[in-house]
Amino acid sequence: MLILGIDPSLTCTGWGIVSKVGNRLTHIANGQVKTDAKATLSERLVTLDRELTDVILLHRPDAAAVEEVFVNMNPQSTLKLGQARGVCLLAAARAGLPVAEYATRLVKKAIVGTGGADKTQVQAMLGVLLPGVKLAGADAADALAVAIAHAHLMGSLR
Repeated sequence: MLILGIDPSLTCTGWGIVSKVGNRLTHIANGQVKTDAKATLSERLVTLDRELTDVILLHRPDAAAVEEVFVNMNPQSTLKLGQARGVCLLAAARAGLPVAEYATRLVKKAIVGTGGADKTQVQAMLGVLLPGVKLAGADAADALAVAIAHAHLMGSLR
C-alpha cells in the first residue's frame, strides 16, 4: 500500500510517500510545493492543486493523510492555511483516495512517542524509520511523518 502524507501550507506544502507492506515501511518519494508569494491567492491555490495532482498521478498512492490545521494567533494566516488544506483534501479526494486527517500532536506521538516532540526529534526518527532518506525540506519531513503515522494508526481506525 502506498500512502501519501501531506503537510499543508500556502507557502510551502510538504508531501511524502511511503510504502507499507505488512509492518515494513519504505520511503518512495518526498517533496515540497512552493507557491509564489507575489501571486494572487487563487493562483497560489491553483499551483498547489496542480502540483499535488501531478504527484498523485505520478505515484498512484492508495490512501492519503493530511495534517489538521494548526490555529495560530493571526486569523488571516489561519484562514489561508485552511484554504490550502482544503485544496490538499480536494486533490486527494478527487483522485478517489480515502483521506485521513491527523492532529499534529498525534503524528508526533506516533513517530517519536510523545506529542510534544520538536521537529528535530521527528526528523531524527524519520532517519531511523526510513534509513537513508533524503529530505526535500522540513515540510516534506512533516509530510512523511503524517504518512508514517497513518501507516501505524490506520488499522486502529477501522
